[in-house]
Amino acid sequence: MLAVLTDFVDELREAGLPVSLTEVLDATEALRHVPLGDRAALRSALGATLVKSSAHWPAFATAFDVYFSLRPAGLGEGVAEAPGEYGPLPGGAERSAPAMSEAGGGQLAPVDPRRLAALVLEALRSGDRAALAEAARLAVALYAGIEPGRPVGTSYYLYRTMRGLGLDDVLGQLLASPQDTGEHPEAAGGGGDLRSLTAPLGALGDRLLGDEYRARLDELRRLVESEIRRLLAAERGAGALAKSLRRTLVEDVDFMHATREELVAMRRALWPLTRVLAARLARRRRHRRRGPLDFRATIRRSLSTGGVPVNPRFHSPHPAKPEIVVIADVSGSVAAFARFTLHLVYAIASQFSKVRSFVFIDGIDEVTSIFRHSSSIAEAIERVGTEADVCHLDGHSDYGNALRMFHQRWGREVTARTNVLILGDGRNNYHAAEAWVLADLARRARRVYWLNPEPRAYWGSGDSIIGAYAPYCDGVFECRNLRQLESFVDELV
Repeated sequence: MLAVLTDFVDELREAGLPVSLTEVLDATEALRHVPLGDRAALRSALGATLVKSSAHWPAFATAFDVYFSLRPAGLGEGVAEAPGEYGPLPGGAERSAPAMSEAGGGQLAPVDPRRLAALVLEALRSGDRAALAEAARLAVALYAGIEPGRPVGTSYYLYRTMRGLGLDDVLGQLLASPQDTGEHPEAAGGGGDLRSLTAPLGALGDRLLGDEYRARLDELRRLVESEIRRLLAAERGAGALAKSLRRTLVEDVDFMHATREELVAMRRALWPLTRVLAARLARRRRHRRRGPLDFRATIRRSLSTGGVPVNPRFHSPHPAKPEIVVIADVSGSVAAFARFTLHLVYAIASQFSKVRSFVFIDGIDEVTSIFRHSSSIAEAIERVGTEADVCHLDGHSDYGNALRMFHQRWGREVTARTNVLILGDGRNNYHAAEAWVLADLARRARRVYWLNPEPRAYWGSGDSIIGAYAPYCDGVFECRNLRQLESFVDELV
C-alpha cells in the first residue's frame, strides 16, 4: 500500500498539485485509521490530507480512480472477488463467472443482452448501488470489447458500453412503468416505492421521479467508467493510464486555448487568487525589513566599538505605493488574457497609489473611468469590449501606432514612480515597431514589464516583434496561465 501511495503522490505532483512531505506523512498516518477496503472512506481520508483547493479535486479524483481501482467498485472489504463467488444478481438471477473472467480479454462475455437489460432495469428501479456496480461490470464485459495492447482511451470504451446499454430507452421504460418497487438508496429502510411517494404530487412528482432516475443513470455511467479504468489499469499499469487521463489544473489552463467551461472555472479561481495576492503584497510591504542607511545613528553606535560600524543602523522603512499603467492589446485571441490580467490588477488595486488602464488594437483609448464607474470588475471588463475606441484604421493589431499615440497623448504623465505593464503577444501584422517609444517610456518610468501569452518558443517568429521591444523592458515574461500570472505579481511592488 505504501508503494501505491508513493506512486499516487508522484502522479498528483506531476498533475500540478502542491503536495508537501508533511502532507504525505499525514496521508500515511490516515491510512492506519480507515478500512482499506472502503474506497469512499479511503478517498475522503486522502483528499482531506492531500488536497488544499476545491479546484484540484477533479484531478485528484481521476488519479485516485486509477491508482485505487483494482478492487471492483461496489465490493466492500471482505467480499470475495473470485469468479463464481458473487452470489445472485437482482431479481434472483445468477451471475456469469465467465463474464467476469473474460472482461478484459477482448472476448465476448457469455451474457444475454436481453437478460442484462432486465438486470440493469431492475438495478435502476431498486437504486441498490451494489446491484448497479454489478450491472456496470457485466455491461463492460459484454459491450466494451477491451483489447489488450490496443492504445485506446476510456472514452472510446465508455461510448461503446453506453451505446450498447441504450439508456435513453431505459429511462423511457422507467418513467412509463406502471409500478416501481424501488427505494432511494439513501432512504433504504424507510419503506414505500418511488412512484407511490411522488404520485400525489402530480406533475411535480413526475419531475422528481425523472430527476431521481436520471441521477441513478449518471451513477451507472460513473460505475461503468470506473470499471473500464480498473481493467485498463490492470492491463497497462496505473502510471501509464494516469498519464493518459491527467487533467490540467485550472491555474495551468492556457488563456489562449481555454474552452468555455475552462474560462468559467478560471474566473471562479481568479477572485480567491486576487485576495491571496493582495494580502501577500500588503504583508511584504508592511514587514519590509529596512529603509535607507541612517548614517548618524550608525556613527553614534560605532563609538562603542572603537569607531568600527559593526552594527549599521537604518531608517524605518516607509515604502511608497507605486503607480501602475496597464497598456493591453484586446484584439483576437489575446483578449481573454487581457481580461484576466485587468481583472487581477484592479482586484489588487489597493496595493498601488494609482491604476490607469489603456486598451488598443491599432488605436488606443483610456478605460480607467469605465473601471471607476462600474459596479463590478466583471461589468467593467464587459463595458471595455463595447465602449472603448480602439480601432484606428483596419482593426488589426498595430503596436507601433498604438504606442506612438499613447506617447503623444499621455507620455508626459509617466514618471519615476510609474510601473508600465504591457499586455500582448507582440504580433504586429508587419507594421512598423516604433521601438523608440518604448525606449523613451523606459527612460521615464520606474519599471517597464511586458507579459506575453504566447509560448516563448514562438517569440520572434512570423510577424512577432517582441525582440524589438525586449531590450527596453525590465522584464519580458511568458504569461500563459493563472499560475504564471500569479508568479509575476511579486515583480510589481
